[in-house]
Amino acid sequence: MTGRNFPDIGHLLAVSFKRIPGPRGSPSKGAHVPDSSNGSTGSTARPSRRTVLAATAGVTTALAAGGTVHAATGPSAPDDRKLRALISRMTLEEKVGQLFVMRVYGHSATDPDQADIDANLKEIGVRTAAEMLARYRVGGIIYFAWAHNTRDPHQIADLSNGIQKASLGLPRGLPVLVSTDQEHGIVARVGEPATLFPGAMAVGAGGSRADARTLGRIAGLELRALGIRQNYSPVADVNVNPANPVIGVRSFGSDPQSVADLVAAEVKGYESSHIASTAKHFPGHGDTVDDSHAKLPYIHHTRDQWEQLDAPPFEAAIAAGIDSIMTAHIVVPALDPSEDPATLSRPILTGILREELGYDGVVVTDSLGMEGVRTKYGDDRVPVLALKAGVDQLLNPPSLDVAWNAVLNAVRDGELTEDRLDESILRVLRLKAKLGLFKDPYVTHAGVDRTVGTRSHLATADRITERTTTLLVNEGGLLPLSRRRTPKLLVVGADPASPSGTTGPPTGVLAGALTELGFTATALSTGTAPSAATVAKAVAAAGDADAVVVATY
Repeated sequence: MTGRNFPDIGHLLAVSFKRIPGPRGSPSKGAHVPDSSNGSTGSTARPSRRTVLAATAGVTTALAAGGTVHAATGPSAPDDRKLRALISRMTLEEKVGQLFVMRVYGHSATDPDQADIDANLKEIGVRTAAEMLARYRVGGIIYFAWAHNTRDPHQIADLSNGIQKASLGLPRGLPVLVSTDQEHGIVARVGEPATLFPGAMAVGAGGSRADARTLGRIAGLELRALGIRQNYSPVADVNVNPANPVIGVRSFGSDPQSVADLVAAEVKGYESSHIASTAKHFPGHGDTVDDSHAKLPYIHHTRDQWEQLDAPPFEAAIAAGIDSIMTAHIVVPALDPSEDPATLSRPILTGILREELGYDGVVVTDSLGMEGVRTKYGDDRVPVLALKAGVDQLLNPPSLDVAWNAVLNAVRDGELTEDRLDESILRVLRLKAKLGLFKDPYVTHAGVDRTVGTRSHLATADRITERTTTLLVNEGGLLPLSRRRTPKLLVVGADPASPSGTTGPPTGVLAGALTELGFTATALSTGTAPSAATVAKAVAAAGDADAVVVATY
């Protein structure tokens, strides 16, 4: 099995084999659908030079001394003087908007499907991404497969261009920092034909820093070609609790130094591809028994335990030049006895992350729609408290209107100062400048075709994938499976949706692969929490098989 031919296997985090006693029984690639909503035609998604110049006029006019913010395509030191001058010309409403990173439904910035228009109206009060940018002036947009943002590479590039064009066309318009969660493994938003890699724990099993760095470089190059400049990866949590329901195999492992080494390597890979990576979830989500999507978890590490177990990967990420760090919706009483979630904790975000660890990059919250951050305070208080704690980007609030107005009113009422907003906006604009968004925010279809899912990238992913496969137990010499001894196989397990919905259910993909190798393989999807009836069905089917392959999630 290879990463190239079986991208869904990145979602199958462990495969176990069991010989069944008793008698034996008888023996697409995603289509490219260009979106012309950005005004381009033909095989390229890049607007004309005239369109670019017109769209960026608002930015260049707003800059001091008639200069432009000019960033190299690689990491560079942005000109703070010019960025501060730009900030000084922004309205308060525009400043508030720059702090938000928001979801939006649809494959197009201006012409989404009707179902996506309806979803946008219901959740955001606008029809399209372009309308959201005009009303709220958000500084970032996050892509999700379930929001229909990631159908195929050309469409994603066109969506990114449409977003940039809509934002830059506004008075004093700024480029948008487009982000996504492309961890690989079980969390990935962009699917085939893009290159997919194994998840973090598989990479951890391989143990190669070179492979982790290569993964970051290739994944970053492909995301950048799609107009995505900020990736919420790598996971820097040390998964010391095997019962962790939310991190688990998303972590590189349970050894702090090994995790730190691989996090730093992957950060360097992303940095070399000139996109922003994000270490998450600070101060460390690796020892929870609750899922912060549904509850507010507690971590009862002492300060010494935190320093030994949780801190090293974040320290390594900072030393490697990480561009952004994501907060965790967790309570760590040893770090903040108020028992506020870390996302809202000034002792943790400012006291430890900023002052003790010396980090001055962008701090982004985990999704503000998660119950972990909503348990203690209302949706109108959460964004204000996050900013007071030291956050720069407010990610995906459940109601943008409530959150945006809460920040605006907090400034007008004196709870937040405009200087505090300017501090975070400067960090966000520095990052945009470093990533080259002021110089060239657009991408092209030609660039997509040269970069995304290329033969060399897929071959490299194959080689990395093969190095991560780890044999734990081989009782009776069952492996490798033999077409002579075990010709009839049953494949059972979880069937999570593939990224972008581009390939079939994993059990079916795996059964098909085994059939191509000469076995007779049958797929039976059991899910992550099978009912008693499903278990009984699987047991009955196993009785007629020579071996069972179980795919876990």
